[in-house]
Amino acid sequence: MEKKTLWTRNYTTIIVATALGALGNVALNFALSFIVFDETGSTLASAILFAIQMIPGVVIPLLVSPVLDRYPRKPFLVFFDGLFAVMYLIAGIWLLVRPFSYIEYLLASLVFAAIGELDGMSFNALFPKLIPKGMEEKGFTVSSLLYPIVTVIMTPVVSVLYKEVGLANLLFFQAVCSLLACVIESTVKVEESVVEGTELSVKQWWGDIKDTARYLKGERGLLMQTIYSNYSNGTSTGFEAMKVAFFSTAAGFSPRLYAFFEGVYLFGRTIGGLLIVKKQTPREKKFKKTFLIYVMIDFLESIMLFLPYPAMLAGNCFSGFLGVQSGNIRYAAFQKYIPDSMRARLDAFDSVFFLIFNSVLTLLIGALGDILPYRYVMLIFGSVSIALCFILVWGNREHIEKIYLTDDTNEET
Repeated sequence: MEKKTLWTRNYTTIIVATALGALGNVALNFALSFIVFDETGSTLASAILFAIQMIPGVVIPLLVSPVLDRYPRKPFLVFFDGLFAVMYLIAGIWLLVRPFSYIEYLLASLVFAAIGELDGMSFNALFPKLIPKGMEEKGFTVSSLLYPIVTVIMTPVVSVLYKEVGLANLLFFQAVCSLLACVIESTVKVEESVVEGTELSVKQWWGDIKDTARYLKGERGLLMQTIYSNYSNGTSTGFEAMKVAFFSTAAGFSPRLYAFFEGVYLFGRTIGGLLIVKKQTPREKKFKKTFLIYVMIDFLESIMLFLPYPAMLAGNCFSGFLGVQSGNIRYAAFQKYIPDSMRARLDAFDSVFFLIFNSVLTLLIGALGDILPYRYVMLIFGSVSIALCFILVWGNREHIEKIYLTDDTNEET
């Protein structure tokens, strides 16, 4: 009997393309995090930059997801990566002839966030079809490892070079990466077709949105898990501005120490992900395992800035180790549980929740960071996250656990 492999031609192709995109993103995002704070000296200004990038995620998913559920997804993915390459090239040339302008940074971030949202939706809708049957958890895990591995490699380099190289050159680098990703993605071979009776109309779009809302309302486990996860993710995004500010201003800390701090987190994620690839969690243990991980991560985030630097490194590494496990167990189970005919729309609803929570919480955390010590801001919001975990996740364990118990008969043992 032929042994099943995760690394089919299609899966390998999409992973290589994704890795190329991650290379440029890591370099660019790291530089933006420090350049804006260096130029403005305000955590609120940094938070606004993060928050404005989330605005397209509130509108675009609901508008576009019904189209992605009715039309082939590969052409969308190839097109948007190609568009990214062109836009990054234009932005790089623009920066060569223009001085720093906070307003221009905000507007450019909004445009790139919109393209990124469309690109990400196309990828999320297509990617599950490229994973061999029965290998979903491993397939999602390998994908999730790409960004941490690339970040571990790129962050120390960029932390040293980002001021010397300049943002314009990082944009040119990202343009090349996006173009290569576009070319490689175009070679993916997948059978997709237009859904019968498809028509682009407001009536059809509204009907699809209402059907998805009714489905989500009837799935209490999905809804409660979504609310908790997006609050927790929102605080984590807001905490990044606190960490950047803390490492930029606290005595004995620096951007280079921050780069190492982030690096150990991603090292932990890599080790945790490799553990999943080697051995999957028995489905009857998945819910309790993820719940315990949520509580531990929220606690570590709450106290992180109170710890001495060596303990911060250990705690951040452990958070990464735990986080990748809970995230991939949950994502694989939820993707298997939801119907494929609603995948893009349900991902869109989740994206809207994510962006709303992220935008509001990032702004709140950033504003409080200009008033209170950064460590106390993280303690307050982290404590709320722990409380919500017990109320929403453990309090609805009967509804959520059934998602993790989705039939696994097609998976490898």
